[in-house]
Amino acid sequence: MGCAFTWIWALLWTSPPLIGWCSYVPEGLGTSCGPNWYTGGTNNNSYILALFITCFMMPLTTIIFSYSNLLLALRAVAAQQKESETTQRAEKEVTRMVIAMVLAFLICWLPYAAFAIVTATNKNIVIDPTLASMPSYFSKTATVYNPVIYVFMNKQVSNYITDH
Repeated sequence: MGCAFTWIWALLWTSPPLIGWCSYVPEGLGTSCGPNWYTGGTNNNSYILALFITCFMMPLTTIIFSYSNLLLALRAVAAQQKESETTQRAEKEVTRMVIAMVLAFLICWLPYAAFAIVTATNKNIVIDPTLASMPSYFSKTATVYNPVIYVFMNKQVSNYITDH
């Protein structure tokens, strides 16, 4: 269900430029395409704002809410088992992993989101094409970080890798 929702959500928010709400244009050095935040106008800016809210702010809010609830539940369990060193250690490890995952999300997507909003709302800004390409490259690496963080910060996975 989660995968289906993700694909439907992605299709919902990547299709509008194909049917006239904004458009796709080459970004930065021309190595990738993205929404047209360069030319301005109500049509483009409304899409950029909708994309910013639904595809950056909403996921970030969901991530923070979910991970906060996870950490609160874990802290409650750890508080009940104060004498258990393994529970305390697990709480610290999960907390570090959650912080790493949230930071990775922000490192990947905050430059792209900020660039989009700044460029869409400030038409007089001149940005070097090389610099304009960087946020796009950061965002494209987003799918790599969670598995890497999970593998390197999860003791069970790390122990399995070192044993085999």
